[in-house]
Amino acid sequence: MHLTTLSDYALRVLFYAAAAKDRLVTVEETARVYRISRSHLMKVVNILTRAGYLKGVRGRAGGFTLAKSPGEVNLGAVLRATEPDFGLVECFTAGNRCAITGCCKLPMVLNDALNAFVATFDRYTLADILLSERDFLAPPPKPGRVRGPLLPESRPAGR
Repeated sequence: MHLTTLSDYALRVLFYAAAAKDRLVTVEETARVYRISRSHLMKVVNILTRAGYLKGVRGRAGGFTLAKSPGEVNLGAVLRATEPDFGLVECFTAGNRCAITGCCKLPMVLNDALNAFVATFDRYTLADILLSERDFLAPPPKPGRVRGPLLPESRPAGR
């Protein structure tokens, strides 16, 4: 499973807004902290505002803040609001042309995996993974540093 950039950025925006507590943060500030495109973040903030996760304030001194408490922001619901289709394979998409669609049993396995993936996010809220504003002042990681995936060892089929 690979999250879209939209979902990745949406989670990051929510992390930052939660760390700021009631302080208004701007798209420019958030873009600077994460070193990502302001235009991408504008789209993300608009989606999160329309979905009710952020509250926007227009004007020169404007910005955004969380519209809900961190404990009310379910991460699974955020994914459902930001992932466009969860199209893991061709047969999950509208343009499906796979020759074995009618008899293939792989979608059953993939649906189980997808449901388990999203169910894991459903068990957490933003409050479970809160960061402090101070965490955002840490120096950036060294290039190439990877934190996952951490997959268990392979097991023989059927066990």
